[in-house]
Amino acid sequence: MRKLELLAPAKDLECGLAAINHGADAVYIGAEKFGARAAVGNSLDDIETLCNYAHQFGVRVYVTVNTIIYEDELNATQQLIINLTKIGVDAILVQDMATLQMRKIAVEQTKRALLLHASTQCDTRTPEKVKWLHELGFSRAVLARELTLQEIQQIHHAVPDMELEVFVHGALCVSYSGVCYASQQCFGRSANRGECAQFCRMKFDLLDANGKTIEKGRHFLSLKDLCQIDHLEALANAGACSFKIEGRLKDVGYVKNVVSAFSQELNRIIAQQPKKYCRASYGNVNYNFEPNLKKTFNRGFTTYFLNGRQPHIASFDTPKALGEYVGKVKEISNNSFNVAGTAAFSNGDGLCFLNNNQELEGFRVNKAVGNRLFPFKMPRGLQPNTSLYRNNDEAFGKILAGMTAERKIPVEMKYDLTADGFSFRLAFKPNGEAPIVTVTSSIALEHQIAKSQQSNNLHKQLSKLGNTPFVCSRLDIATNAAQFFVPSSLLTRLRRSATEAMVNELSARHSQVAQNEMTLASEPKSSAQAKAWHPEYQRFSYLHNISNHQARDFYANHGLTNLKPALEVEQGRNENLVMQCRHCLRYSMGFCVRHGGTKPTWHEPLSLRLGDGRRFRLEFKCDECQMNIYSEKE
Repeated sequence: MRKLELLAPAKDLECGLAAINHGADAVYIGAEKFGARAAVGNSLDDIETLCNYAHQFGVRVYVTVNTIIYEDELNATQQLIINLTKIGVDAILVQDMATLQMRKIAVEQTKRALLLHASTQCDTRTPEKVKWLHELGFSRAVLARELTLQEIQQIHHAVPDMELEVFVHGALCVSYSGVCYASQQCFGRSANRGECAQFCRMKFDLLDANGKTIEKGRHFLSLKDLCQIDHLEALANAGACSFKIEGRLKDVGYVKNVVSAFSQELNRIIAQQPKKYCRASYGNVNYNFEPNLKKTFNRGFTTYFLNGRQPHIASFDTPKALGEYVGKVKEISNNSFNVAGTAAFSNGDGLCFLNNNQELEGFRVNKAVGNRLFPFKMPRGLQPNTSLYRNNDEAFGKILAGMTAERKIPVEMKYDLTADGFSFRLAFKPNGEAPIVTVTSSIALEHQIAKSQQSNNLHKQLSKLGNTPFVCSRLDIATNAAQFFVPSSLLTRLRRSATEAMVNELSARHSQVAQNEMTLASEPKSSAQAKAWHPEYQRFSYLHNISNHQARDFYANHGLTNLKPALEVEQGRNENLVMQCRHCLRYSMGFCVRHGGTKPTWHEPLSLRLGDGRRFRLEFKCDECQMNIYSEKE
């Protein structure tokens, strides 16, 4: 039986706890430094609190240590990894190969398990690369977002013992992750250091080889958001075991809504194939709301390249969130207008539309009377028949702000006599199988016949589990035990002792499972040879992102030659490859002859021009079905 893991983002402790309570099997979070989202860091105390809560449910906590590391940061990174191992983190996501030795030292010092996950920043696209990572001791590879189902399946067949993690929801980077240098090149803010300035969301002019403008002022590199909720089963069948939701900058409402939607879909898949799949953690979630992915931040959805190259994966008009379509403007008066559609509106709703200049214009609803809306200020570009979108649903936001879910582990209970008192046993049986954890508490008390039957009070006192992670699925009271009197205070002590023991046993079991998995993970092999994984790596060896002597020594020891420092370390090159994209402007604009498009009449090479005049040359690598972007010489 294969375990399927729903992996949720956590900006902070609040988001991490919400993710667990709404059905996540694992959570990924950043520490104070060295995570690929510099804007969101968390203290060791908060991460430890998250681990302690998560491990009760068999939920795992992964910490992102996936920036490249500068020379003067090596000691601090080593200490961070040691501290993370001490507090019980399950795995670290890394990009810099210097962290492999750091992790080994941390495990040796702490005598605790810590798995290695190859971050998507490692630019993992091929079976060959995944096999190499597996030989190095990684237990999991986070695959490039651009891969197709067939490519994922090929990787799984080639390296069946490697866990494969795939993105299933959230924002898309237009470049393969880990090999995007546009933000560093233009603004001195490195995407490999968690400081991306979102170059791909900016507005460009598209020019031909003669400098003639083909199209002006469009967001040519801005992609829609990913959503694979309808393809989870296909991804599982292809070999993926972890389904990752993007969003470590997102708020708790986003986490609640998206995690709930995906968790319920995974449960549906498993219910249909209970002998093939199961969830990777414990507990049942009761939801107090109906999740709706359209109601939280999105730029419109795409399945990206899952089923091959598809049109309409980009959003040339705007990089901002459109939200859900709610209808068309019907009639406009001086200070209000009607909407034709079935949507219900609330005071405070945020609406938006694309005006005649194809620019996104937004406004807030001051008052909603049925389908007649009174904005705070009437937008100038609004016209009859304009399509409206809601990017802030006030009513849905209020629902998400409340108690939206509760997660509990069902336990079976048995109350019985002992020779000198009474016993209370808890047993946890995941998937209705034999119990994996059983604990028993007991009290010494003289057996005194009660004046009345005790069954009702026993049920009331022993099944009172409100502030614990547990819920009673069954309580058996031995027939001869119900006739004896036990004070309610002692029954409470009996119950508390058992539930505390169960929490401890579940956490201990979690640690043991993690230790076993680390033992089974591939030990590093000296024969694992590094490669120039794609043609561009041979010409631009800075794509290996080597920013310290330990990483350089690692690659040299694994057979790589022609080593150059990371772009962030060595500046001043005349022309740099700043992006490698599967997204192709030729295709998106209908001019890819290989895919049935019209032969273009423009003269190449094409270039993109920022508003400040800087240009970026486009190279269409049709043999790789890839678009490369270069910074032009000054």
